[in-house]
Amino acid sequence: MAADPLARKEAQKEDARRVPRQERAARTVDTLLEAAGEAFAERGFEAATMTQIAQQAGVSVGAAYQYFPNKEALALALRQRYGNEMDARWSTLIAAHDDVGKLPLAELVERLFDLMVDLMHDYPAYLPLLSVPLGFKRDAAVRNLLRQRFTALFLRYQPALSSDEAYRVAEVMLQVIKSLNPLYAAAKPKERKLLVAEYKGVLAAWLAVRLA
Repeated sequence: MAADPLARKEAQKEDARRVPRQERAARTVDTLLEAAGEAFAERGFEAATMTQIAQQAGVSVGAAYQYFPNKEALALALRQRYGNEMDARWSTLIAAHDDVGKLPLAELVERLFDLMVDLMHDYPAYLPLLSVPLGFKRDAAVRNLLRQRFTALFLRYQPALSSDEAYRVAEVMLQVIKSLNPLYAAAKPKERKLLVAEYKGVLAAWLAVRLA
């Protein structure tokens, strides 16, 4: 028996609401995320509203809710986007070693931190969203892939390490870098530069010992 046309039409609407498959819908999602990022950076997560975000994106509130049920969903999508972007920037740096050879460890550390600071500058909502309880958790496969890339890199610096040891160094290094975030968020601009310099010195010295 053929499906009821009205029911089929409603089902198609529901599919379109859940998954933005068309190019126009994808652009709307990007616009909403950009507007949300600006709103969270300017007003803070608590003060920002879906109505404000929709207005800033140039869409109706109803359209905004078609893609994101609440501002928490927007914030979660932004956290995921920022995390993926950070991974991509670090992965690009790792891949560059194939072209330029091994960077001195101090320069490697310099670039790793600079890339993260650049990300904070490019996405002002990055730091404010770190303190928002969203239950955010990176995909395990994506998280492991970045660590494996650093593992392979560290084995090039120190072939005597086992894979497990190099992976452990990668895990610790990433945790050290990310531990800068809350201190950086709370510090004044001048203090931020000093904090980054301290972190660079600490990590460069530790890696020099582990990868000597």
